[in-house]
Amino acid sequence: MIMALSALNQRRLSNFRANRRAYWSLIIFMFFFVLSLFAEFLANDKPILVKYRGDYFTPIFNFYPETQFGGDFKTEAVYRDPEVQCLIATGGVLDCFDAPDDILVSVADKTFDHPEFEQGWAIWPPIRYSYDTPVDRAGAAPLPPNSQNLLGTDDTKRDVLARIIYGFRLSILFTLIVTTLSSVIGIIAGAIQGFFGGLTDLILQRVIEIWGAVPSLYIIIIMFAILGRGFWLLVFLMVLFGWIGLVGVVRAEFLRARNLEYVRAAKALGVSNWKIMFRHMLPNAMVATLTMLPFIVTGTIAGLASLDFLGFGLPSSAPSLGELTLQAKQNLQAPWLGFTAFFTFAFMLALLVFIFEGVRDAFDPRKTFE
Repeated sequence: MIMALSALNQRRLSNFRANRRAYWSLIIFMFFFVLSLFAEFLANDKPILVKYRGDYFTPIFNFYPETQFGGDFKTEAVYRDPEVQCLIATGGVLDCFDAPDDILVSVADKTFDHPEFEQGWAIWPPIRYSYDTPVDRAGAAPLPPNSQNLLGTDDTKRDVLARIIYGFRLSILFTLIVTTLSSVIGIIAGAIQGFFGGLTDLILQRVIEIWGAVPSLYIIIIMFAILGRGFWLLVFLMVLFGWIGLVGVVRAEFLRARNLEYVRAAKALGVSNWKIMFRHMLPNAMVATLTMLPFIVTGTIAGLASLDFLGFGLPSSAPSLGELTLQAKQNLQAPWLGFTAFFTFAFMLALLVFIFEGVRDAFDPRKTFE
């Protein structure tokens, strides 16, 4: 892989790997991010795999009615229900809905004595709760941490650890989408302004100044009131107001480079403007561009959390880290909520900042690492 890279990119990769803080931050971040991509296998109220009467079922991917396992209802089986677990374990040889509680306990403990017992089994995720699964525990919510809920529950008795796993994935995917789209639009706009200059630069600069003065929070509130809250609508609105963050930096770099000798030589040779801009000039402007990326990434995450905290972010049913922060504020008697929200944000933002600092330094020809 490294041998297929150009000498310049090999030097950049070597510089990044030599920056130990950035390198290990990337490894740690990718480890947790890849884990979160398989959140359904880590935290779910449905088994990963079920064997029932010799057949195999995958409840996390497919819908199975309770009648599939010998039950009475055609609605989806509630796999955490002791009666449904009894039906799966016994292969339907026992009338689990009328069985005494001690029989159900013995089936769950695999101590029930029956010649056809253990015809079925289920493989569960490590955490038997999804982000919206109510926890069956006695006491008033939010419930403190214990062996069943390692980080406790929120004020609606949902497992906090499960919501952290799903919320981490949602926040990172949202940030990657918004940052990528905003950066592409901002780089193109800044490159056009800086390269062509003159009237083009003047008009676009006035448009950006006017657009930057628009109160984005009010627009988001109005749009949500009309169209309802949604993931892709929020992505669209965040990109709509976030792309101007890179324009000024890219514009300045292109204004500086437009009169350099290699640009004049390319024009004299008849190279097209777009090829000059994005093949020759943009790589030289990448250091300044990458300098802004940590601010854009952390700002996007903070913006999403702030909107969720104010109630104008993702739908209330979504696993939101900002909503967890709001619960921590409203439930000061449950300090585990506040500590969990704080350390999750601090951990995630610190890793991302370290990674992008390493990327920025790797693209800077003045930076060398031993």
